[in-house]
Amino acid sequence: MSSIGIAPHFREALMPDSPPQADAAATAARVQPVNAQPMVAVRGLVKRFADGQKEVAALGGVDLEIRAGEVFGIIGRSGAGKSTLIRCINFLERPTEGTVAVDGVDLAGLDAQALRAERRRIGMIFQHFNLLSSRTVYENVALPLELAGVPKVQIREQVEPLLDLVGLAGLHDRYPAQISGGQKQRVGIARALAGKPKVLLSDEATSALDPETTRSILALLQEINRKLGLTIILITHQMQVVAQVCDRVAVMEAGRIVESGEVFEVFTHPQAAITRTLVQDVIRQALPVEAVRAAQANLKAGAKLWRLTFSGDSAGEPVLTELIRRFNLDINLLQGHIDEIRGRPFGSVLLLASGSPADLAAAFEYLAQRNLPVEELPHVG
Repeated sequence: MSSIGIAPHFREALMPDSPPQADAAATAARVQPVNAQPMVAVRGLVKRFADGQKEVAALGGVDLEIRAGEVFGIIGRSGAGKSTLIRCINFLERPTEGTVAVDGVDLAGLDAQALRAERRRIGMIFQHFNLLSSRTVYENVALPLELAGVPKVQIREQVEPLLDLVGLAGLHDRYPAQISGGQKQRVGIARALAGKPKVLLSDEATSALDPETTRSILALLQEINRKLGLTIILITHQMQVVAQVCDRVAVMEAGRIVESGEVFEVFTHPQAAITRTLVQDVIRQALPVEAVRAAQANLKAGAKLWRLTFSGDSAGEPVLTELIRRFNLDINLLQGHIDEIRGRPFGSVLLLASGSPADLAAAFEYLAQRNLPVEELPHVG
């Protein structure tokens, strides 16, 4: 095999240790119940970088457990520490403090050879694809197997089904310059799967793609998770991505996890300020200037501005009709949004409620008693 010029860290992220033996059924059989050993366990993870004469903490003590067979999202703004965390999970960055265990193996306790072997069982897909322009689609997917010394016949047996799986059948001989951005990411996904890894890391894999292509790539990752039982850790700054594909999510800010849990619960009952902001980025839409002026005038006249959040069964209930009939209120609907999170409806409405002070107070109490999250806002904007 001819020599291929690849950066060392990229080479480590690509290469499988040896020809994989597990098939899809065996992989699915490894999916563990909630109380079993986690596929990825992070304990007290700290990562500091030198910055001139001082050190900067990119991670400030992260604890995290990711179950086998789930799609786990890690979300946060730029600079929150997401990419540093994912690079510590596969030890492309060695943590300053703390431990990372993958499938029960403590990576920090391995010698260099054993670490390389373990790291190669963790697939990775990248934001900007990292394809080699001089190699065809087939050759890019085959690259990690070539680096591992897998015979050509076995390489073909593994690569061709992967190209079918990711929807690239018939594009074997195309070069990266000849395919779209979404197709390039599909090549990257197939390449990451070439070694049949037990964990797949996705570092902002859809942020360079348009919305329609993003949805198709996320649907592909869901299909891979479902068919192969593969644990996927998905780094993103987009709450829409988390809502579409993730089972659970951790929210990061300033190098720490500030909130985590089932996606639906985190989305519908956000606790941390950054989580509420991320959720609002999805559901909030700007009001026209004239609508804002009219709403402000009504507020001055005694109206109330409420934001109601609906989730699950409550999304189908005639709540606004009840407010009008039961409490004799005038309701002006300013804004509304409804969506699905893993098949469960979720949405919110922004409304102006006008009526007597007693009726307004009773209506607000009625909503609270029905466990409908309602927030009174002081102004429109």
